[in-house]
Amino acid sequence: QVQLEDSGGGLVQAGGSLRLSCAASGRTFSGYTMGWFRQAPGKEREFVAAIRWSFGSTYYADSMKDRFTISRDNAKNTAYLQMNSLKPEDTAVYYCASRRGIGVVTSIDGYDYWGQGTQVTVSS
Repeated sequence: QVQLEDSGGGLVQAGGSLRLSCAASGRTFSGYTMGWFRQAPGKEREFVAAIRWSFGSTYYADSMKDRFTISRDNAKNTAYLQMNSLKPEDTAVYYCASRRGIGVVTSIDGYDYWGQGTQVTVSS
């Protein structure tokens, strides 16, 4: 059984940075894609970024690609989301997710496993 554990959220001032972690267990993730999503209060969950685990190739939502960086550490079986120049509108619960296959999918329906989420709050 795949398990994902998100961590690294917190309160940060506008312009600051945070690095989120997603510790994965239950299998190796060769052939999988890992993604990050976020959900702000009253809004739908939206795609942030994804990484093809085997190749390390990345994909971003247009509005975030200049400030956010997704990466993974094979040895630690952990994915990361480095977030820089944070804005109050980045405030949300951030979730990591995984799916079998190397296709990049931006819909939440395309992912099989989810972390519990980690809260990011950006103050102005």
